[in-house]
Amino acid sequence: MPLSDSTEPRERSGPFPRLLPWSLLLGGLIGLTASAVLTVEKIAILRDPAYVPSCSINPVLSCGSVMTTPQAEAFGFPNPLLGIAGFAMVATIGAALLAGATFRRWFWLGLQGGVTFAVVFVHWLIFQSLYRIGALCPYCMVVWAVTIPIFWYVTLHNLRRRFTYHGVVLTLWAVLVLTLITEQFWSYWRTLG
Repeated sequence: MPLSDSTEPRERSGPFPRLLPWSLLLGGLIGLTASAVLTVEKIAILRDPAYVPSCSINPVLSCGSVMTTPQAEAFGFPNPLLGIAGFAMVATIGAALLAGATFRRWFWLGLQGGVTFAVVFVHWLIFQSLYRIGALCPYCMVVWAVTIPIFWYVTLHNLRRRFTYHGVVLTLWAVLVLTLITEQFWSYWRTLG
């Protein structure tokens, strides 16, 4: 008779057995890549304050304008370091799920805490970019774009809900963020035509 720990049942596949692992793996890898590039760019700026990052395209899409603000180091160190650590963990969890791993409830609740912190922090950064800094960092926007679905699918998994219109919520969320961006920088976008 095998020994088992009956105090905490293991998580099963949840409402999105195939979507969740791929969302975590791909979102984690994309977020990790964007965070790594931002870290390299930040190091280049620290070495040479005159350095122009590869993602500084115009007055609105300007990583350099964003990276040199206090908001870019919200906790006393460059924000992308949080992304490197967090997205590496998320990608690893996705790969483990694809390999057949199961996790206990406490693990999923810990992941929920992490992705909730991430999505709140991302929305604070969105607000800061739009209404305080007045510039957008393309790599940061990639991080925004993967953090939101990661949060959404982990949350649905933890709520154990099968939500038929899960993609609609993500689409509306993206449209809202894009609308805020368009509205905030409308005067600049009009000059491009």
